[in-house]
Amino acid sequence: MDIQNKTVLVLGGWGLVGNAVIRKLVPENPKRIIVTSLKKEEAEEEVVRLQTEFSKLPKDYFIPWWGNIFVRHQFKDKNRFDLLDDSESRQILMKDTMEELTPDILHNSSIYKMLMEFKPEIIIDSINSATGIAYQDLYSTYHKIKKTIEKKSSREELSVETEKLLCTLYIPQLIRHVQILYNSMSEAGTKIYIKIGTSGTGGMGLNIPYTHSEERPSRVLLSKSSVAGAHTLLLFLMGRTPEGPITKEIKPTAAIAWKRIEFGEIKKYGKPIEVLDVPYDESVSLENKFEIKLPNKFKSSGNTLKSVFIDTGENGTFSRGEFEAITTQGQMEYVTPEEIAVDVIYEIKGGNTGHDIINALDNATLEPTYRAGFMQHAAVEKLKELEEIHNINSVAFELLGPPRLSKLLHEINLLKVCFSNFQAVLEKSPVELSLFVTEYLQKNSKLRNEIISIGIPILKPDGKSLLRGNEIKIPPFRGENDLEINPANINLWANDGWIDLRESNMKAWQERIKTIIKESNSISPTDTSSMHVRTKKYWNNFETIDIGKVVGWIFIKEEKGERMKA
Repeated sequence: MDIQNKTVLVLGGWGLVGNAVIRKLVPENPKRIIVTSLKKEEAEEEVVRLQTEFSKLPKDYFIPWWGNIFVRHQFKDKNRFDLLDDSESRQILMKDTMEELTPDILHNSSIYKMLMEFKPEIIIDSINSATGIAYQDLYSTYHKIKKTIEKKSSREELSVETEKLLCTLYIPQLIRHVQILYNSMSEAGTKIYIKIGTSGTGGMGLNIPYTHSEERPSRVLLSKSSVAGAHTLLLFLMGRTPEGPITKEIKPTAAIAWKRIEFGEIKKYGKPIEVLDVPYDESVSLENKFEIKLPNKFKSSGNTLKSVFIDTGENGTFSRGEFEAITTQGQMEYVTPEEIAVDVIYEIKGGNTGHDIINALDNATLEPTYRAGFMQHAAVEKLKELEEIHNINSVAFELLGPPRLSKLLHEINLLKVCFSNFQAVLEKSPVELSLFVTEYLQKNSKLRNEIISIGIPILKPDGKSLLRGNEIKIPPFRGENDLEINPANINLWANDGWIDLRESNMKAWQERIKTIIKESNSISPTDTSSMHVRTKKYWNNFETIDIGKVVGWIFIKEEKGERMKA
């Protein structure tokens, strides 16, 4: 359809994809663009930025709206956890989700109120709905109820936890969302709805190496994929409904990046990560029970974590190591938001990009792109440049999710700063490697405390003492604070998310490096075909260590986590 002189509602307009979509929309001359976000300051900030960028447009051309679209209008600006903790609001949430859709539920929803106010002909939905629903984490709620039952708690306490469980169920929330969305669009006269969805795994399969501290593949991650798949099929049904809006979905099967590359504070949940002051001698004894949450917290150093980072919008803030690892060939790779935006506009105007999954479920994924692959090198080089300027290594922030990624990145980075290249690592014995790295961490309190402060403990060479902070990612808290300490658990936790200074781990790193060198040397210098990716040139002739490349290789070769399709 023609976009000119139409009201366009961009859900998630503050975000990475939403921002790119709005910029591509303006040249199409819509009547006005409604810019939405979860938070008021985000929506208003984006509108001010757009008004500055497109200063010749009327002041009321971009209109901000904010709030949670998955709840009643009266709750749209409230924290979901606060709603669940309040008995009255929890009862309303349960009713709105689990009971039959009534005019009262429909007309009081935030979606309905918004659509009735603006009557958009076009809706572009770039909210990551599957993440918003699945990351409420049904499994954590289950563990709380299980613990409540085991403690034989009061009937009232069990009732509260059960109500929270019902409010957290994924499919009822998703069904109600689509019901309200469809009825609201029908009443508002919306002509076309296009969703930017997700595969939930960045296009990877059940062998995806990244977890959320559960078994692999992650149940939480698979929940996201399940919700995303269910959402697609519900939109598929909506698109087959007579007189309903034209319904399309573009589903990227790669990471989406990027928004900016800078040096500055690293934030988690909107707040700077506090760097703790943990003296090297204040180890935690690995005897008896392991406490996930400490009774007495370590004091702050007074500093916040600062580093070079790449901002990928809703997907998070990544270090160079994290970005390079997940975007390396054979991992998630990535696609740029501008490419998604181009497809969105083309589909709205009636074009056929081949990426509308509603039109072709089997063949519509938006795979990693040539542009993104070309620009990945530029992004990595910019990150390197800023590292040199600020004299810092951008290794891992543990905002991405998998503690094992942070553990591996920091371990190979320690070998890099101590020995600089592959050959130097191999020239030492495992005992010497352990000694060198341990002495380096003992002297370098800044790096040591930064590692500990992102939730990654450091297991000392004796395997019996641990440097840790107030919070740790491994082992994860699952309702029990005291866990049994034994060799099997120590090995498991060290593998999953502890910096491991033991001789055995140093030997494992040497074996990896030997395998990398052997693999690359087996490629004939005269073979210049497109068959090989990780040649000696890829590894800079083994003269330097690119930590992201090494960890990407581990995920592919050791973890069997390579993506099968482009």
